Amino acid sequence: MRTVNVDLGERSYPIYIGSGLLSHIGQYFKDHGISLNSPLMIVTDDHVAPHYLTLLEKLLLEAGYDTVSKVVKAGETSKSLSVLEEVMTTAIEGKLDRNSTVIALGGGVVGDLAGFAAATYMRGIKFVQIPTTILAHDSSVGGKVAVNHPLAKNMIGAFHQPEMVLYDLDTLQTLPPRDVASGLSEMVKHGLIRDGDFARWCREHASELLALDPEALEYGLALGCSIKADVVSRDERENDLRAILNLGHTIGHAIEAVAGYGEYMHGEAIAIGMAGSARLAVRLGRDASIYDETVSMLQSLRLPVTMSSHLSTDDIMDAMKHDKKFREGHMLFIIPDSIGSVSIVKDIPEQLVRETIDQLREGGETHV
Repeated sequence: MRTVNVDLGERSYPIYIGSGLLSHIGQYFKDHGISLNSPLMIVTDDHVAPHYLTLLEKLLLEAGYDTVSKVVKAGETSKSLSVLEEVMTTAIEGKLDRNSTVIALGGGVVGDLAGFAAATYMRGIKFVQIPTTILAHDSSVGGKVAVNHPLAKNMIGAFHQPEMVLYDLDTLQTLPPRDVASGLSEMVKHGLIRDGDFARWCREHASELLALDPEALEYGLALGCSIKADVVSRDERENDLRAILNLGHTIGHAIEAVAGYGEYMHGEAIAIGMAGSARLAVRLGRDASIYDETVSMLQSLRLPVTMSSHLSTDDIMDAMKHDKKFREGHMLFIIPDSIGSVSIVKDIPEQLVRETIDQLREGGETHV
């Protein structure tokens, strides 16, 4: 097992990564002060529940905990105010109190939804992340929790740090191949922003990662979490440095919104966005190899680097202006200076962004 610590003073917490961790969950909860006297609420989705919900309920019952559970529909559409209300109803009917804990059992959508419920129920109660996807190694670190609005992703949210993250690698073995690749998008992103050698390691070990090799996964997830944890510990509330974690997200979030939160998985949209950021980098004078190497890394992990031709450039431009990263009349972009180093840029001409979106369309230019 590997442990990554997120250093945030009084809000610090550990990320435990390894196989077989779920079987010891009762001890982890007691070690971290999760109250035995207040009910817990498990939030999961209908893809994860058949695999792990009954097991988790059983393990917690054996440890002396009372639980209630809420199962939501899998997918980004569950990150909504209407589903949040359903979760809150379960919490109220389950008599959760100020000493209760919300458990997020699932991927990034479940983590964001359950975390936001915990952040707002009785003005904030504890929560624990139990990720069951690779993608959640990103979303479970840093305490950003939210639901979507039809006009923009993650627009309604909070900062709310978990008590711990329990990352049992055994739960990843049931992931469909597309979910695996989508999760690896955020893993290689961490390398692209802070550690070029790690980004290249992801490409060199793509076959092992895609095959869910435990040793490769444990190393990759631990290093990815460590990179994000270091950034978050320096800038918890995204006042400056933390924005670099949004590489590919300005374009990627807009693609997700315009496509209706269904056509693309989150990691797929972010991969296209990272290809777009690399294109912008070259147009802004960075070395052309940045684009070629970024695309090579993404494609080695079976990720898309172009978007569907039916998506409108005008709609994507409009969606970007609704994004949280649109500040003081400028779209905020994270632009690679090299593989492993990025800059925060907010004065890119709109016409250049528009041309880049056009080039990302399927059948468009394959080179800058």
